[in-house]
Amino acid sequence: MRDIQKVIQALGSPVRREILALIWDTELPAGEIAATFAVTKPTISQHLAVLRDAELVSMTRAGTQRRYRARQESLAGMGAALEGAGKWEPADAIPERALSEATTGMAVTARVEVPTDQATTFAAFTNPVVYSRWLGVPVTIRDGRFAATMEWGTEVRGTYELVSPPDLIAIRWDFDPGNVPVPGRELTGYLRVRPRADGGSTVEVHQLVGSATEAEFMEVAWSMVLGRLKAGVAAASDPSAAMAPRPRRPKRRRPA
Repeated sequence: MRDIQKVIQALGSPVRREILALIWDTELPAGEIAATFAVTKPTISQHLAVLRDAELVSMTRAGTQRRYRARQESLAGMGAALEGAGKWEPADAIPERALSEATTGMAVTARVEVPTDQATTFAAFTNPVVYSRWLGVPVTIRDGRFAATMEWGTEVRGTYELVSPPDLIAIRWDFDPGNVPVPGRELTGYLRVRPRADGGSTVEVHQLVGSATEAEFMEVAWSMVLGRLKAGVAAASDPSAAMAPRPRRPKRRRPA
């Protein structure tokens, strides 16, 4: 188990919180991090050591460089707080607010690290041949329309609203009407592919949902999809590697 006292101590320093904000979604070498602060490099090295000891940052070596990145999974829910409590403070005296409508929804986040590079991983979601191989069922992508039938019979279909290589796909999709709990209801998701210093990549999905029931369902669905990606993307991206399709199986329904 993580030492919670170490986490509390690490986050107690404003400098360390600023370091975490700086490397929240990017990996930087120690020298570049130190250049951002008006303190000595040895001082920054000490701060980074404290953050590593608390398991709040990861470190990789690239030649003579040590590169650092925040461990978002260890800091879930803290991203906004790390950038300063007043940064996103809402203002009341903004007359334009009355001219528009805004709603707050829910989102499911799923993430996986895969051994393939960013370009190869991105192609695994846009090339129907590769997609079919790692998902294990036939996938079609024509004129931005996506369709697949899972081995238990559920049809999944959608539209690629945005494809921005090598890192972003926005998809609007739904299930066949016989599916529960989201029959015939379109859902929007955003898929990001980020490169890793070790040559692999990280895939992160943000799936918008409208209820706790949908959230539970989509958490299971995306965990399954990303699990298959991690297990099969390397072989699927190699045309010489043989991959068998998944055998058909009955759909299981949760008892009422």
